[in-house]
Amino acid sequence: MTRPILVYVDADACPVKAEIYKVAERHRLEVFVVANAPIAVPREPWIRRVVVGEGLNVADDWIAERVSRGDIVITADIPLADRAVKAGADVIAPNGKPFSPDSIGMALATRNLMEDLRSAGAITGGPRPFSPRDRSTFLSALDLAIVRLKRAGFVSGA
Repeated sequence: MTRPILVYVDADACPVKAEIYKVAERHRLEVFVVANAPIAVPREPWIRRVVVGEGLNVADDWIAERVSRGDIVITADIPLADRAVKAGADVIAPNGKPFSPDSIGMALATRNLMEDLRSAGAITGGPRPFSPRDRSTFLSALDLAIVRLKRAGFVSGA
């Protein structure tokens, strides 16, 4: 039996949760919404709210310890994306940018450089505002990842 596709959402600051729920319902996928504090999620049997303890990277650790090939992780957190990619998961940022074994190294290096610049007092400006185009790009990337996994033999499971 082939394993079902599972979706893990790093939910604390995720702007596309509603879109994830709609796509997951259409494809009949189970979704784990992981956060450090209780957040509202639809009352559906295929959506599981996971509240982890307080602390740095606790939600990231919960996700990283469970994902593998056939799973999809939604996160803007580059270190978590790196861990999930190394575990074989498909990883997509909320703006639709996919992380892959080929791209994650540069994403990590850029993140670390920006963190070093900020800690040295350089003004870096932060990310650009989330846009409707980002939402559309995300939906396309999520659909593409699901179709690719289904073609690889993974199945809907919720």
